[in-house]
Amino acid sequence: MKLPCSEVETLVAAALQRAGAGAAMAAATARALVLAEAQGLGSHGLSRVAQYATHLRNGRVDGQAVPKVARRKGGALVVDAAAGLAFPACELAVREAIGAARTNGIALAGVMNSHHAGVIVDHLRPAAAAGLVGLGLANSPAAMPAAGGRHPIFGTNPVAAAFPRGGGAEALLIDLSLSEVARGKVMVAAKEGKPIPPGWALDAAGQPTTDAKAALTGSMLPIGAVSSSKGAMLALVVELLVTALIGANFGFEASSFFVDEGNRPGIGQAFIIIDPGALSGVAGERSYLTRVEALLAEMLKDDGVRLPGARREALRRRAEAEGLEVADALAAAWRG
Repeated sequence: MKLPCSEVETLVAAALQRAGAGAAMAAATARALVLAEAQGLGSHGLSRVAQYATHLRNGRVDGQAVPKVARRKGGALVVDAAAGLAFPACELAVREAIGAARTNGIALAGVMNSHHAGVIVDHLRPAAAAGLVGLGLANSPAAMPAAGGRHPIFGTNPVAAAFPRGGGAEALLIDLSLSEVARGKVMVAAKEGKPIPPGWALDAAGQPTTDAKAALTGSMLPIGAVSSSKGAMLALVVELLVTALIGANFGFEASSFFVDEGNRPGIGQAFIIIDPGALSGVAGERSYLTRVEALLAEMLKDDGVRLPGARREALRRRAEAEGLEVADALAAAWRG
């Protein structure tokens, strides 16, 4: 059945509350999951509801946690997610970073004691709406080996960026995992009993595999792993920025999201918010907005170029107008 996005949000929030989440945590998480689903990102959308609910019920997440700013110095701050679901903590971090960037020109907000944060670039939408540039980083439970290694150490460690545009144009939204593919896609393939393409993952013995279930017990391959170690090096950079710098757990210290039992992952996210007005300015021939449009115009001279985020935004608008497809059994389960 097709349901309005607002109704799906209500159903998801209710399901999470029944699993033990507080109202604010459930609402923030439901918004994020429905937004991901609306953009066609099913691996980070409604497929996560059952996983989050299980983690709430078995204590891997504290459903009553309330995030708070734990440390602050100038334009730098750390939010403690308090072992709750990540979304309220990330909302707080970005909101605080926007204010700090307005004052200081730039701000970095880290999140520790956190959980799976979904589509990282979506956390940056408020910054772009405020005319600010946003960068987002996160780690996750170990899924990729170090360069030359065989056992998982780093998470798939996504990197995201949001660049606002002038004249009412949609912001550029960039989001990528540093594994060859997001691990959530392997999760979906495993649930559906489908194989995965070669080059995505290794099995538990460190051998290449096309078996999605074997991949979930093995490791993901970094971007470029076939020809270089660049992806693994980038994953190392992100891992250090969101753990050693913020105070969060390393990926190898966190139990997988894809198992019911395990520890509270305690992983990290980091958001860097930049005010273009503090640098090149926002008006004039060499200003931020003018230069962004000059670059995009050059890119679009080639017919095959599609701006980052354009497809996602088109799908989001369509879902908001037409609703989301939700299986009858799933909707019934969420209604309790």
